[in-house]
Amino acid sequence: MNQQSQPAHRKIMVWDAPIRVFHWLLVAAFATCWLTYEDNRFLHLHVYAGYLIIGLLVFRVTWGLVGTRYARFAEFFHPWSAVRAYAEGLATGNPRRFVGHNPLAGWAVLFLMGMTLVICVTGVVVLGVEEGHGPLGALMSLPTAMFWHEVHEQLAFVALWFIPLHLAGVIIEGRVLGESLLKAMITGHKLVEPEHPEVPPMRKVAAVLLGLAAMGAAVWYSGWFTAGEDGYRPFVGRALPQSALYAEECGSCHLAFHPVLLPARSWQAMLDGQANHFGDDLYLDGDTVAELLAFMLPNAAESALNEPAYKIDHSVPKDATPLRITETPYWKKKHDDIPQRVWDLEQVHGPLDCPACHLDAEEGMFEDSAMHLPKG
Repeated sequence: MNQQSQPAHRKIMVWDAPIRVFHWLLVAAFATCWLTYEDNRFLHLHVYAGYLIIGLLVFRVTWGLVGTRYARFAEFFHPWSAVRAYAEGLATGNPRRFVGHNPLAGWAVLFLMGMTLVICVTGVVVLGVEEGHGPLGALMSLPTAMFWHEVHEQLAFVALWFIPLHLAGVIIEGRVLGESLLKAMITGHKLVEPEHPEVPPMRKVAAVLLGLAAMGAAVWYSGWFTAGEDGYRPFVGRALPQSALYAEECGSCHLAFHPVLLPARSWQAMLDGQANHFGDDLYLDGDTVAELLAFMLPNAAESALNEPAYKIDHSVPKDATPLRITETPYWKKKHDDIPQRVWDLEQVHGPLDCPACHLDAEEGMFEDSAMHLPKG
């Protein structure tokens, strides 16, 4: 007869409410990050979930020092000999029973927490590098963007592949011990020997933790309630330089596309050929051309003033001089997956109608999360 089926065992509270709330909030936040990482229209969800994870880890470290008995890190640290002995016992179907985390699970939890923290830190770096937002936004430069983005993504894949191992361990241990460990993380109760003490549920602490998470979400998404007719814009980047003359001359016929959207050589060629500007003669005098170029050339894509500028510049071959933004490889890549039904909508007047989808097109920012496809 297995030890867990002996009548002497009793069900007690092992995992207090704060630990269980932490665990399931972490699961939900990580899932949100993973489901939103490819579509930057949901960057606001991705970033909030990342910040939530950081807050949860801060709580968990604190609770690991001052929390209830089985939540403390003192219960996690077992020598490698104990880890090996437990693994061998698990393999033979006769492992030593632990009330809290077993030696293998304890180190696995610490690894996951450490890996998750590193992922979040690199995420804050990526947010600062690529988007110019977050606590590091003013300190980072775009040329480092691709490196940090790759680091952040690869670490997330490592953590993702570790999750099935974690779940397999939970299932295998539960079957060997004859007890659902998943259920224990929901109810907090486990079957143990009579001499083991029960921990208090600590529901008030759990309520505070949930309240802080909800308050964080309310503050983060307060813009939903104050957004004007232009819609909710969760991120607003650093304002780009503007020119009244440029806005007047270029905006009289179409959107005054900000110079960051093409290389300087493209703007130079465009004004050099102003007599045939896509079939029209601009009739600009020399002084006007000089003033326009004085604004356009320093603020072109090479300036890397924002993410679109940097990525457009690096997507255009150095021997190419595109005269249309829609000719740049970056524009094509970003718009390849736009369904034809969107282009066919009455309120979308072709590729030049950037404001139809981009709330910040007129400012030239083109923040990822400020892009909303019209529904028709």
